[in-house]
Amino acid sequence: MVGRETGLETALIGLRDTLTGVRLPIDLPGTAEQRSAAADLVRQLDDYVLPRLATIDAPLLAVVGGSTGAGKSTLVNSLVGRRVTAPGVIRPTTRSPVLVHHGSDASWFTGARVLPGLARSSGASNDTRSLQLVTDDGIPPGLAILDAPDIDSVVADNRKLAAQLLAAADLWLFVTSAARYADAVPWDFLLAAADRSAAVAVVLDRIPPRAMAEVPAHLGRLMGERGLGRSPLFAVPETDVDAEGLLPTAAIQPIRSWLARLAADQASRSAVVHQTLDGAIAAVARRTPEVAQALDEQTSTLDQLRAEVDAAYAEAVRTVGVQTADGTLLRGEVLARWQEFVGTGEFFRAMEQKISWLRDRITAVIKGEPDGVGDLKVAVSSGLEALLRSEADAAAERADASWRANAAGRQLLGRSGQDLSRAAPDFADRSARAIRDWQGAVLDLVADTGMAKRSRARFMALGVNGVGAALMIVVFAQTGGITGAEVGIAGGTTVIAQRVLEAVFGDQAVRRLATTAKDELDARVAALMSDELLRYHRLLDEAVGDPELAGRLRAAVEGVERELASAGSAAASAASGASAVPTAAPALPGPPPALDAQLARPAIDPPRVRQVPYEGGQLLGGDDRDIVDAELVEETDEPGGLR
Repeated sequence: MVGRETGLETALIGLRDTLTGVRLPIDLPGTAEQRSAAADLVRQLDDYVLPRLATIDAPLLAVVGGSTGAGKSTLVNSLVGRRVTAPGVIRPTTRSPVLVHHGSDASWFTGARVLPGLARSSGASNDTRSLQLVTDDGIPPGLAILDAPDIDSVVADNRKLAAQLLAAADLWLFVTSAARYADAVPWDFLLAAADRSAAVAVVLDRIPPRAMAEVPAHLGRLMGERGLGRSPLFAVPETDVDAEGLLPTAAIQPIRSWLARLAADQASRSAVVHQTLDGAIAAVARRTPEVAQALDEQTSTLDQLRAEVDAAYAEAVRTVGVQTADGTLLRGEVLARWQEFVGTGEFFRAMEQKISWLRDRITAVIKGEPDGVGDLKVAVSSGLEALLRSEADAAAERADASWRANAAGRQLLGRSGQDLSRAAPDFADRSARAIRDWQGAVLDLVADTGMAKRSRARFMALGVNGVGAALMIVVFAQTGGITGAEVGIAGGTTVIAQRVLEAVFGDQAVRRLATTAKDELDARVAALMSDELLRYHRLLDEAVGDPELAGRLRAAVEGVERELASAGSAAASAASGASAVPTAAPALPGPPPALDAQLARPAIDPPRVRQVPYEGGQLLGGDDRDIVDAELVEETDEPGGLR
């Protein structure tokens, strides 16, 4: 499989590329976790899954991680047999991680095969963005050991790096101490390992000698209860280190022997790699739909906010549409200017006394174009502008209030940098221009309408402006919504306008003209309000991202699962279906009896250390503490896990 892209690799690359497009801009409950999850999934694919899948025969990477002060670096140095990583005396320890490998395996780690985001270095550094490579032939080919920062460091970068390194491991060699093994942070990591079926071995360090029978047993029971019952547990007693800072040979020999077997046995090494790889793929397949669900929630929230502002401005358009047809505008200045246009107040009083005079009066009107049509158009414009400004402000207030009642809406308003609770500053100018354009369209409409020869003479006598003004008056009272004392005057106003137009165009043509002019006005009002609504839509569009991304994520996961199923690998049972993930990992290889007799060579050369001398169970120097050689605590058939 080395260097060859398979169908599963292709599916995982597609999933990775889709995950990189995830944006969750609105802070909803759980959003921060899903943002982190999406980034973690991309890192997991980049740092471990894709490199390991492409180079399945690469050396086994064992990452040594754990709590502050657990003795990780001391353990690594002791396993190698010399000081390759500096234990921290002052906490927090801020340094780059150290990877120790055999010289023949250098090509696997000098490039960007694993942890491509970390620069390679050959010397110690405090830069958490670099990876220090150490070559030591005391490490057997096929095995590399990486010393990671503290998982509970007070430095956030250290914690992030520790999590990243553990996620890139084939094997977790998790170190905790007798004083810290019950802490929450170590268990968060161990439970995460169990959740994705990673291969884990636990080293319980610095155990007081008299507690060797109790503390490991208790930790073993806790591991069994939490899905880690098949993970090896190594117990290392509290003891002194030698002058080089290395632990006694007896203290770490079970761990060395166990790692030696993994390094020497291709089948065991392959089992560990496949267990962790399959579990990692299964975890990616299981967690990705949760990210897709978070995207759906973002889309649903933004859709709700969009619907609220759409409704606010739709109501403004509806209100203007009603009030420009029910006679509301035929009041005040518009009414006064119309009266001046068609005649004096005496004319209306005469019309009320004798309706039969109406035809004669119209005839008098159309003999010339009366003064005042310009004032009438101005009055109509002013009335419409006031109505539009009022409704635009009301719509903005409704939209702003609905968003402020919603946490997501408040976030978007906070990003806008402008006051959206009122109409835009240039709305007055835009509305005035829209009204002028409508009045021009009305004049074009009446000018382009065909008519008989006699009617054309009347039209020319009255003038385009006069006929257009009459049409506007008819438009404003199409629904006859005027009541009370205004019925006589405003109603008469409409009748006069209607009769003027009928005298020119005829009854049917007047109705058609009025409908067309009203539709034209409604369309311009809708466009004007849409421009106001765009202020809100821009905020939504900036946040919405790709509306199809959630569906593509789910499709990508389905593609991965199909490839797993068709390959018939061990990963198929772990990743078929987003929720079908094993709760416990298969047992890792245990240390064989008489290991040295079975192996042609020790996988890790005996460390060049000086063991702390003791006789008869007592340290030389007078300390009467019992020293118990390190023991491997193995699983038994008894309930409660490890013993």
